[in-house]
Amino acid sequence: MELARFVRSGAAAGVVLFARNIAGTAEVAELIRELRALWPAGGPPPLVAVDQEGGLVQRLKPPRCPEFTALPPMREAARMGPDGLRRLGAGVGRQLAAVGFNLDFAPVLDVDTNPDNPIIGARAFGATPEEVVAHGLAFAEGLADAGVLSCAKHFPGHGDTDVDSHLALPTLRHDLARLEAVELAPFAAAVAHGLPLVMTAHIVYAALDAELPATLSPRVVPELLRAALGYDDAVVTDDLEMKAIADGFGVEAVARGVVAADVDLLLVCREVGLAEDLAGALAHVSDPAHEARAASRIARLRARATDHAASAPREVPPLLV
Repeated sequence: MELARFVRSGAAAGVVLFARNIAGTAEVAELIRELRALWPAGGPPPLVAVDQEGGLVQRLKPPRCPEFTALPPMREAARMGPDGLRRLGAGVGRQLAAVGFNLDFAPVLDVDTNPDNPIIGARAFGATPEEVVAHGLAFAEGLADAGVLSCAKHFPGHGDTDVDSHLALPTLRHDLARLEAVELAPFAAAVAHGLPLVMTAHIVYAALDAELPATLSPRVVPELLRAALGYDDAVVTDDLEMKAIADGFGVEAVARGVVAADVDLLLVCREVGLAEDLAGALAHVSDPAHEARAASRIARLRARATDHAASAPREVPPLLV
């Protein structure tokens, strides 16, 4: 099994599951326990992640998983207000924890300012930074209440693009003042709020780096997230198999880029072979100081993760808000 070999190499901090991996509620709970067993029982738990945002981006839902509640997109859920969003996040977290997940790649903290955006839209909590902050952070608080880690995405903002980074590399040409006022504001709030993980966007932010996307740029994460916002917790890439990266950057360029960008976790959502190739490339280009920082951040993140998969699956509770 390719994945088992990769985990034994020591390079994997966890796994992420998609709808293609989920045959049903009982089956995914069993699968998660099989995956958990690839890591030492006495060590820190692996990150067992899923995209459970709501709307179109919800991996566990009826009819395949009838025990899970079909969630509205977050633009609609925001009508519940912050208190309702916190209860919703807690309900989602309890359902995920019951089958073994300990990390939800949510909330989306992009600000929905572009009606032509083909990928964010209703996934966003609102069209202003204030709406996104109030509702997105409340959802994250709810996940934390249920023992599930959250992830702020997609730094430093995917809301005003008109290109889907799954398909091509978008460029955002706003000046830094606009980025700070709109795109960055929810992430600044997330840092102040202590969210444990941030995901990068595969987008060129021309005001800082006219050539490289945030995921690979030596300026965007280091200058905006680390230096300006004071964030020293873990950063994960968006899926490196997305065409915004895969069509323009080879394995060596990606490895050098994530080191320069001070990124800690590399997300590869399908091909174990690519993950192995990236691990090999990182071994050749890694900077010892970056390697030590990344190892420390990942260790802290895993120490915060609850090992839901170490015990038997629980009945999935109803989602009450």
